[in-house]
Amino acid sequence: MNSPNVASSSSVPHSLRSKPLRGIAMVLCAAMLWGTTGTAQSFAPLTLSPYVVGAMRLVMATLFFAIYLSLMPRGAVPLAVALRTLSWRWVVAAGACIAVYNLTFFAGVKASGVAVGTAVAIGSGPIWAGMLQFAFTGKAPRAVWWWGTLLAVAGGSLMVMGGGGAVQFTAIGIALCLTAGLAYAAYALINKRLVTLAAPAVVTASVFAVAAALALPAAAMVSGSMAINGAGWLLVGYLGVVATGVSYLLFSSGLRSISGATGVTLALGEPLTAFVLAILVVGEHPGLLAYNGLGLVLAGLGLVIWTELKAEASR
Repeated sequence: MNSPNVASSSSVPHSLRSKPLRGIAMVLCAAMLWGTTGTAQSFAPLTLSPYVVGAMRLVMATLFFAIYLSLMPRGAVPLAVALRTLSWRWVVAAGACIAVYNLTFFAGVKASGVAVGTAVAIGSGPIWAGMLQFAFTGKAPRAVWWWGTLLAVAGGSLMVMGGGGAVQFTAIGIALCLTAGLAYAAYALINKRLVTLAAPAVVTASVFAVAAALALPAAAMVSGSMAINGAGWLLVGYLGVVATGVSYLLFSSGLRSISGATGVTLALGEPLTAFVLAILVVGEHPGLLAYNGLGLVLAGLGLVIWTELKAEASR
């Protein structure tokens, strides 16, 4: 992912690198919103294709970003100029990652269930991110980061096994969710580079416009029908505006002051939200194993946050 057109973290102004706590808080808030996705999808009409949900979610998010940009105060750089100066090959790459993530995540969750699908997709993301960061930059995350990440991933797995809901494993579902994790990790690392050069709202709007343009024809080809009823529109509206538009705007803004790999790991705050919603909304009764997993996730995230703050202090 190294490119002369994409700034490295060392070129980021100090004002953007000196607020890791703010970035951490933004990413955790985004993760909390993502945590509502699985529960919301559980109320989807049975006839609604997961590929259609994934694609229309991106369309609704793109509309949200367009309205958001139109309402933003005019800055020193006009919007047209900001769009022209974007590194569009990386915008297209990030958009392709988001399109793949949405299509494979929703299909994987439908094949493997909300619990297993979310755990595999989100749990594999940090592992992919750490490997990709090393492969493309030569800089592996610190050992403490890996320990924190592995603790959080292990905790997420325990939360799934002890969550009280049905646990099902299918080869195609696991493969789809692993692909989703890889696509998400790649998006986060590319997006980290993009938001160092342009406003997060401009970057995110452009990336999701590309993603929607790629996902729509793919969904139509795979699902065969793009028909959505009233309940389906409510679902994709919520997913597009809240669980995608607002959340990814927070995520992109947060990435300006923390590393991409840390951003991916902090997304493990998503299962925590899903865990609470499963109890309060779905009526599940998790066992002791799930609560032990909850403790591991919190401990792992704490280690990752500590590592990020220590890295910033050393700079």
